[in-house]
Amino acid sequence: MKAQSSTSPDRVFSELRKRLFTTAYAMLGSRADAEDVVQDAWLRWQVADHANLRSAEAWLVTVTTRLALDRLRERKAERESYPGWWLPEPLVEVDENTPETAAELASDVSLALLWMLERLSGEERAAFLLRQAFDQDYADIAVLLSKSEANCRQLVHRAKEKMRDDRPRFQPTPEAHRKLLGAFMQAAGRGDRQAMKALLSPDVAFISDGGGKAESFHRILRGAGRIAGIFWRIENLYSGCVQYRMARINGEPGLLRYVNGTIESAQSFLIEDGRIATVFIVRNPDKLTGAPRHFSP
Repeated sequence: MKAQSSTSPDRVFSELRKRLFTTAYAMLGSRADAEDVVQDAWLRWQVADHANLRSAEAWLVTVTTRLALDRLRERKAERESYPGWWLPEPLVEVDENTPETAAELASDVSLALLWMLERLSGEERAAFLLRQAFDQDYADIAVLLSKSEANCRQLVHRAKEKMRDDRPRFQPTPEAHRKLLGAFMQAAGRGDRQAMKALLSPDVAFISDGGGKAESFHRILRGAGRIAGIFWRIENLYSGCVQYRMARINGEPGLLRYVNGTIESAQSFLIEDGRIATVFIVRNPDKLTGAPRHFSP
């Protein structure tokens, strides 16, 4: 059965575009690169033999994933020479009432997950995402990666082993996540170090990405007192000029921080056992173009 026999190729692609973008973004962590990959997939779709395809979706996901793998290999040297820590470009949504957003579509690829995926090879990353995030059958993954099912199972197993120690045991509900961040936002806005410290795990990790264009730490910082002190320092350095705004970042509750009304960072938080276990802060201005630039509370 040919899935697209009664539907135009343009409409088929349009209906699958969001899925393809999410797949490419999960592989690359870059909105621009993901959009380029989807555009390349579109060009290949235009000249494909639609009449003889068994599944348009399988064909397009396969092409998109392979293009993303190629792009990931091209970006390897760039990632290795990146100044400081590299974090994905956040997908930001500030309107809670718009259901069809890129951020919501990326809810299975949080900044925390993409950070952990950085330690995987390209094929491990593809196999893991297709299986765990997108629930693909191993038979389909094998075709996509031109490997046996056994090899694909091994790729996913290795990926899980590499990520095992850093994956949270329990995911909080969105409501609990949002409530905790709301309390932290209020404490940070007051510059209340003790209140912030109480909301952080004792060994909380702090990872920042300035891309060489904004101040950041080139090592992972740890400790509730130290991390609370970083937020306290910002509040006191720009006294009266710092505002926080709740947002969805990659489909999860997060914070945007503004200084003098201009976006300064996008912040994502990994929650464990009711406290903030990891803070991811993207300050590289090139990665903040998807967030509202100005904010007047």
